Formats: sequence, C-alpha cells, structure tokens
Amino acid sequence: MKITGTIEFPDPESRKSAARILQALSPDNLRSMESEVHEDKVAVRFHSEKIGSLLATVDDFLMNVKIGEGIEEAMKKDDKVQES
Repeated sequence: MKITGTIEFPDPESRKSAARILQALSPDNLRSMESEVHEDKVAVRFHSEKIGSLLATVDDFLMNVKIGEGIEEAMKKDDKVQES
C-alpha cells in the first residue's frame, strides 16, 4: 500500500517564501517527494510504503523549512539594518 501526503502553501506571501525555500532545498529532495512551484500553487507531495518512513521524511523536510525561514528572516533584518 502506498501512503501519500501533501503540504500546500495557500496564501500569496507564504507561497513566495515557500517557493524560495523549496528551490534552495531541491538538491536534497528524495525520490519519495516532489515539489511543485507555480505562481498560484506551491506544494510538496510525499509518498512511501511505510508510515514511519513518510513521517520521518516529512519531519526532516519541515525542519529544513524552519531553518530556511529563519535564514530568510535574518536576511530581511540584515537588509533593514544596512538600509538605515
């Protein structure tokens, strides 16, 4: 049995941020996941034969996204400081 799951980023602001982060993370994509980045949709699909493997992949992915968000926020703060 194949288990699947999808994470979508619905609002325009989160789509922009998610698209940048997904592009940065794409070299680490596993065979069990696909990213889809379009102007109107940003999504990541996961699939696995085992629920434990799926959960581990999603957990790793979300941790990487969290790190990417932190980097993006730090860069925005740095840009504001440099503009001052």
